[in-house]
Amino acid sequence: MFTDNIPERIAFVGDYMPRKCGIATFTQDLCESFAAEHPSTHCFVGAVNDRKEGYNYPDRVRFEFQEKDIDSYRRAADFLNINNVDLVCVQHEFGIYGGPAGSHLLALLREARMPVVTTLHTVLREPSDVQREVMSHLNEVSDRFVVMAQRGRAYLTEIYGVSEDKIDVIPHGIPDVPFTDPSFYKDVFGVEGKTVLLTFGLLSPSKGIEYVIKSLPRILEHYPDVVYIVLGATHPNLVAREGETYRLQLGRLAEALGVKDHVIFYDRFVTLDELKEFIGAADIYITPYLNEAQITSGTLAYSFGAGKAVISTPYWHAQELLADDRGTLVPFRDSDAVSAAVMDYLSSPTKLSSTRKTAYLAGREMIWSEVARRYMASFRQARSGRTQPSRRAFGRQTLAKRAYNLPPIKLEHVVRMTDGTGMLQHAIFNVPNYFEGYCTDDNARAFILTVLLEEASSNETTHELNRLASTYLAFLWYAFDPRTHRFKNFMGHGRQWLEESGSEDSHGRALWAAATALGRSRNEGHSKLCSQLFDQGLAVVENFTSPRAWAFALLAIHEYLRRFSGDRVAAAARDSLTRKLLGQYEKASSASWPWFETTATYDNPRLSHALILSGYWMPNARAMEVGLESLRWLAKVQTSPEGHFQPIGCNGFYSKGGTCARFDQQPLEAYAMVSASLEAWRFTRDEFWLKEARRAFEWFLGRNHLGQPIYDSTTGGCHDAIHQDRINDNQGAESTLAFQLALAEMILAQNIVDSRAPQAPAATAMESASAHTL
Repeated sequence: MFTDNIPERIAFVGDYMPRKCGIATFTQDLCESFAAEHPSTHCFVGAVNDRKEGYNYPDRVRFEFQEKDIDSYRRAADFLNINNVDLVCVQHEFGIYGGPAGSHLLALLREARMPVVTTLHTVLREPSDVQREVMSHLNEVSDRFVVMAQRGRAYLTEIYGVSEDKIDVIPHGIPDVPFTDPSFYKDVFGVEGKTVLLTFGLLSPSKGIEYVIKSLPRILEHYPDVVYIVLGATHPNLVAREGETYRLQLGRLAEALGVKDHVIFYDRFVTLDELKEFIGAADIYITPYLNEAQITSGTLAYSFGAGKAVISTPYWHAQELLADDRGTLVPFRDSDAVSAAVMDYLSSPTKLSSTRKTAYLAGREMIWSEVARRYMASFRQARSGRTQPSRRAFGRQTLAKRAYNLPPIKLEHVVRMTDGTGMLQHAIFNVPNYFEGYCTDDNARAFILTVLLEEASSNETTHELNRLASTYLAFLWYAFDPRTHRFKNFMGHGRQWLEESGSEDSHGRALWAAATALGRSRNEGHSKLCSQLFDQGLAVVENFTSPRAWAFALLAIHEYLRRFSGDRVAAAARDSLTRKLLGQYEKASSASWPWFETTATYDNPRLSHALILSGYWMPNARAMEVGLESLRWLAKVQTSPEGHFQPIGCNGFYSKGGTCARFDQQPLEAYAMVSASLEAWRFTRDEFWLKEARRAFEWFLGRNHLGQPIYDSTTGGCHDAIHQDRINDNQGAESTLAFQLALAEMILAQNIVDSRAPQAPAATAMESASAHTL
């Protein structure tokens, strides 16, 4: 079958050795096994790097791309297209590619002009909105999916709507090793005469090693010759965050329980040959993982296929692989159950031997040569399923079809405007103006920027972003008065507050910043502190009278509900503030003036933005209708006769029945229009809104009445305003942050859905929230 669809050139995309992670090992094993099994097919690798300098890859790796640099994903697609690759096999895990939930990968796959087969190393039963959205787009660009367990197939069809005939179930590959007596290898490790329990893999708290250590005292009472080997280096990401804290905790636990002479740590990443020897020496293999939602485990597959008696907690892969007495399942976090299972095997050599043989025989279907043959069948089917030519000519990728170009992120001026206290308000040219001091508004905006840059492609290091974020959050914490539950706003350079309580608007912005960290940040300390700020600061908003403060609070609530969707207090506050904002609109608007106030002043798009979010998520059709209607009117008002973005000027604003002020034009208005338009586009898929966001963003870059860029690409700062005849030379915090935030949001939107890709039909406000797009 499919004999005429054998691909001649296949690119395997994912992590690759010598990078130390399970997917890197898998990609290498799959590629090498496939090449050995199908020597007529040219196999090579595209490796994703998590560090700038990359790795010393073998010749099999033909191209590399950087995890957080979305342009490098597009260049990788160009490489595939130019080199006439017949098929791409992608190793997918949310955490190994850049962007929210690994969405940068979509930029590569959307431009690749050949069939794509995607191997899913994770299939989540309860995905976040972002993960669900990425999976939806991954389904669009993948010709076939490979999962390693039947449960994965079921979840893809039931949860993600993937067609069942598009899915292949192919087990995790394993080395083909002989069935041997464990004693053969024990002298290699100095444990001859011992009964060996083994756990291997990158060490992290999710592995549950402590529960096996806690089981040892009871086991040793009956079988004093037992030793427990924990093989593997600590996960590199964990080392970067916490060092070796977890390993040290395990060592202290073993000492406290009096079993340290029976626990052996091998703290390194071993070669495949070394791993075979470790597995060979084991009498019983244990996977005490803590999380049920693990659809595959390479360590489990390796040990099972080598003919080991396996004891495991019932995560999904283990439930499936160890069914029908092919191993033993124990409850999560149950040391007594681990003890009982080990002693059950040790007390019955016949059962131990029978379990080993059953596992070994079942594992013959999982050896790499067999897995490679099944992948070839999947590849052929992917190619046969194409009803049109597999690639379009590279030369047809005209400027109109290429990705929208955005400037690189440059935080030089942001750093310059930040001292040990926080972000300074103003600058004289591009020099910080200490005389004007600080404000909560700007530090809130700056904190939001650092959180968004965790998701957006950035040349800044995580360390630098964390340092800046901590500075801005410390300012917000100091600004909060726990007695009144209000934020102060203005502070002098001598760190003296200049007022007892800030404006309602500044309170709303600070609340928005705290909620953004709660909804998006991976920094646990920041999230916990922001939780206190949000909880205490939300209650007073109900008494506010400023429509913008209501809007900022609504934006805050929606960020918060990204993570805590079941919070009834926050949901009730959203309902109340939405009613207030709708009431304000009904009171002030008319057929010719569809707006919330009799004067359109500053940060205007945020009012529409808040209702678009509420309308979609509550859902509330009227709120969505008003949000879109008012924003479309504002877009028309802010369009010049020449067609460029021209925000309402702060020198007079725009009153009902009056003339719209055109100067001074503020960067804050352009950013707010970018942000609100992107939100409208995400929920309606109306290309008008994407174009509107780009038009507003281009105002920063010179598409304005002066024809001059207001963004200074040499400093990373942004000028404070456009006057009738000139640009304001100062580069203050508000204007600089407006540009940087607009850029971050443009990058995030572009990273999720490429504007050149076919779009799904527009969703209505009343459709399920599961259709949410970024």
